[in-house]
Amino acid sequence: MTADEHVSELPRPTVPLNEDSQPFWDATTEGRFTLQRCGSCPTVIWWSRAVCPECMSFDLERFDAAGTGTIYSFSVPRGGGGRWGRAAPYVVAYVELSEGPRVMTNIVGCDPDSVAIGMAVRVVWEPTADGPAIPRFTPA
Repeated sequence: MTADEHVSELPRPTVPLNEDSQPFWDATTEGRFTLQRCGSCPTVIWWSRAVCPECMSFDLERFDAAGTGTIYSFSVPRGGGGRWGRAAPYVVAYVELSEGPRVMTNIVGCDPDSVAIGMAVRVVWEPTADGPAIPRFTPA
């Protein structure tokens, strides 16, 4: 999936680049959704880091994830101020990825009132002005 396959009206913030997150953001420019896996325990990790949050091991590897999951929880803001308020209504959700971790994201490409807990979703990419693409999810 390319970085320009999907575009919503939601704001696209500048991505937080650092030594640990750079490989994730580099992969987004190729349309790849990556996670980390600990080599010392069975933990699959979302958000990029240098140390496993379960066993404190530095033995982490990055892998291409499926980019699929289900909606674990969600909310639909319908107003507010600033650029996010102007984009309302929109969906903020926790997506439980097929690999296990939960990701806070937006659900796009559908009516916010059609979103439901347990709904199958897949990643879509929204480009930013500075290169990396933001992963958001749409109904599968």
